[in-house]
Amino acid sequence: MNSTSYHVIGIMSGTSRDGIDFAEITIDIKNRKFTYQFGKTATFPYPDYWKNTLAVADQFDNSEIKDLDKKYTLYLAEQIKKFIADNHLKNIDAVCSHGHTIFHQPENFYTLQIGNQPELAEFLNLKVVCDFRIQDVLKGGQGAPLVPVGDELFFSEYAACINLGGFSNISLKENNRRIAFDICPVNIVLNKYAEKLGFDFDDKGEMAKSGKVNSSLLKKLNQLEFYQLSAPKSLGKEWVRENIFPLLEKSNLSEKDILATFTTHIAQQLAVVINNIPEGKILLTGGGVYNDFLMQQLKELTSSILVIPEEKLIDYKEALIFGLLGVLKLRGEINVLKSVTGAKENHCSGKIYSPKNN
Repeated sequence: MNSTSYHVIGIMSGTSRDGIDFAEITIDIKNRKFTYQFGKTATFPYPDYWKNTLAVADQFDNSEIKDLDKKYTLYLAEQIKKFIADNHLKNIDAVCSHGHTIFHQPENFYTLQIGNQPELAEFLNLKVVCDFRIQDVLKGGQGAPLVPVGDELFFSEYAACINLGGFSNISLKENNRRIAFDICPVNIVLNKYAEKLGFDFDDKGEMAKSGKVNSSLLKKLNQLEFYQLSAPKSLGKEWVRENIFPLLEKSNLSEKDILATFTTHIAQQLAVVINNIPEGKILLTGGGVYNDFLMQQLKELTSSILVIPEEKLIDYKEALIFGLLGVLKLRGEINVLKSVTGAKENHCSGKIYSPKNN
């Protein structure tokens, strides 16, 4: 039996700026069948400095971005070291890190994730696999979503996989090929209005539940052009800043009414997509799964079987998949699918950095 095992750390920092997710993962490959096992996991919340800085970093000039990238790489290295020390981890084959997205403009052949500098390997004295998106964008792809290759290898028994993070995205099989696309913003918007009320997030959707849905605003949101586009398509915070926030601010509604309306908008956009999927179970992961108000609305709008897995998979699926992307890169195997991103070819994306003394 041809069997190989990799012991890696997968790392993800999402656009909602909740914090950095770390997952110790063992990935086994036996006769081309991929399986995984979680080890230690943790989320390190961002301190106010980083939370506030990352929120406005897309307005920095080039020199400020370069300086920020250096600082963030050092900060990320410190957090990785802490995760390793706290959990007494040894014999790590690679650290597989997404970095943090500052710009995502695939239409301009440009995307930037900070924290992907070669120095990361030196700081850690470990092999690092990172910077997974830029190659796909240069090949004409969206650079997103990247998770579907993991859905194909780990979760193919589901009709679709949906992640509810800063944005919602879906991955599914269509005509015997894997496709995926972003559906709509989620926590990147909800967290902003929860913060206006003095909270990091809308716990269980209680604040949204106490507000009133504004039908006029809801209609405007649902009529946004993005929702009429065909896949492949992806969203970035630039799009949210240009298309979502102006609508919400002009509505002059209270924060709770905005939360109620936007949560309903999310549920409706998810339902439009889900109701077009052939029969089968749908795997839901990401922080939005804990929003009871959102989940209740979604269940009312669709008859599909919605599966909410154990907490580690809810919270760390993206970290898990970036661990897998890193392993595939180390093996020189395809980790980005053209059917998902729209790139001109399937390819093996990412950069591998090794410390000089190894």
